[in-house]
Amino acid sequence: MTYKDPWCDALGYDVPAAGWGEPAGPGVPAPAAPSARGERSAAAVHARDVYVEVQRSAAFQEVRGRYRRFVVPGVVVFLAWYVGYVVTATTAPGLMARPVAGAVNVAMVAGLGQFLTTFLFTWAYARHARLRRDRAALELRWDTQEMTREVRGGTS
Repeated sequence: MTYKDPWCDALGYDVPAAGWGEPAGPGVPAPAAPSARGERSAAAVHARDVYVEVQRSAAFQEVRGRYRRFVVPGVVVFLAWYVGYVVTATTAPGLMARPVAGAVNVAMVAGLGQFLTTFLFTWAYARHARLRRDRAALELRWDTQEMTREVRGGTS
């Protein structure tokens, strides 16, 4: 029994679109997908060694350390502030309903404070990255590119 697709007939197509899971033709095996662990050239192996060397370098560890010293405390403070807001909102609704000014209550002020601290942490992160990490990371990147270029034997 053959299947007649009304859409193919209406559009003037006599076969389904090629490459949609069908083999290339009868008796033709589907092309094999390239292996994720394909053979590596000597230059690729040496380039990998360059990146491992850079990762173990003191300069890279310093950049990563500066990143961690900012991000870990920032995440802890922000999550504590967020969880504190949620826990307070669920366990002390009377406190959160207390008016501050007119129809504005403590919950609204704390909720807006969540947005404010998000923007504050984003600004602080960008400033910290610009002042403490970007120059060192860029120098490290250039050094890495030079080292891989030397390994591959090119000067482009």
